[in-house]
Amino acid sequence: MNPSVHEIPEKLFLALAAGGGGESAADLLLRSQYSKRLLLLRGVLGAAGPAARAHGLLARIQDADPRAVDAVLRYPTVGEWARRTLADPGAARPGEYAALAAAAAVKAGFRAEIEVPARSGFVVLPGLGRAPVPGHASTLVRTGPGGAEITAGDVRTRLPADVHEDAPGWEALRRLTASHRGAAVAFLLDDHDPDRMPGGGRLPHRLPPDELEHWRSTLADAWRILVDHHRPAAEEVAALITVLTPLAPPVRGMSSASSRDVFGSVGLSSPPDAASFAVTLVHEVQHAKLAALLDLVRLTGPDDGSTHYAPWRDDPRPTAGLLQGAYAHLGITAFWRAQRRHEKGAAALRAGRDFARWRTATEYVIRTLAANGRLTPEGALFVDEMGRTVRAWLDEPVPDEALRRARDAADRHLSAWRRRNGMPVDRG
Repeated sequence: MNPSVHEIPEKLFLALAAGGGGESAADLLLRSQYSKRLLLLRGVLGAAGPAARAHGLLARIQDADPRAVDAVLRYPTVGEWARRTLADPGAARPGEYAALAAAAAVKAGFRAEIEVPARSGFVVLPGLGRAPVPGHASTLVRTGPGGAEITAGDVRTRLPADVHEDAPGWEALRRLTASHRGAAVAFLLDDHDPDRMPGGGRLPHRLPPDELEHWRSTLADAWRILVDHHRPAAEEVAALITVLTPLAPPVRGMSSASSRDVFGSVGLSSPPDAASFAVTLVHEVQHAKLAALLDLVRLTGPDDGSTHYAPWRDDPRPTAGLLQGAYAHLGITAFWRAQRRHEKGAAALRAGRDFARWRTATEYVIRTLAANGRLTPEGALFVDEMGRTVRAWLDEPVPDEALRRARDAADRHLSAWRRRNGMPVDRG
């Protein structure tokens, strides 16, 4: 469990800047994020004795089944837990490291017995699920080749053979999977880990069975769209996103979120249709790629307090936020550019409108970034390559009605932004 040093070759850097990256870039980003995770855990180990004891068990499990340990340490919420523990030791309990060792022991079928602290009335095993233990501060987790059980006082909970299925006293992280034309994707649906999607408006309860079925069926259709018409993006989604976290629904539309501290996880509200689900996954995998890249390469200088108009936000954005939005919308624009060729009727009009709107908006923000003087040399190169991609799309023909609707939507957004923020904006 030792971190490595990572450098990104220029070829992969430029491929990412153009909006893609492919399998090679995804592999590098995944490896670098794992090293980051190991560094965070090393910091936790240096902070407290209880973590060191749990780490000893984790090391023994790794000798027996390294894949089990790898899967637990890569689980997105482990990153947020470690960050929180290091950032605010007074508010976090490093002894919760024991939950990582217990989860790895369950996955490996490793014979062990370990005390795991409860969190808000539950014992949470990252990447697996939770068991309610009201009134208990800690539990005893026993594992072995024959299965695992959690004991709290006189209550014993036997984990099922498939820990991703609910059982009496056990609330699993359930699976969402899809397969089409030889390409498969698999997510865990995390609707209860306390460290899931920090600050992302999380749904406060688990998805009921009917809503879970809606997510599964909509994912199947969304995956067909991605595999049939956006295969490179589908491969990036399958490689880089492993967890979906339900968010509370917005007043209208669909919301989504991601966080550098829970790399590999995407938060989203209930998808209304397959196309919305598909473009949301494309949107958020762009954020994931850029977030991981920013841990390797600095693209923007220190925040100087200046803010700018972003055509997809209601608030003024600093340079770093502007870059995040532009990169995400580079992917969104690419999605609608391809998707409009496969739609008919109202869906085709929507796709043409969104392609026209977001290509113009993304190109505008790229020009803003290039002109504001807050990019590093690497950032300037990255943004220039982004601009090269989107400028090639500006003259592609779009039906007049789709263009009109795109312009109307953009004008309404800018007018509302001006009223809300009291800042006149020159769209240049």
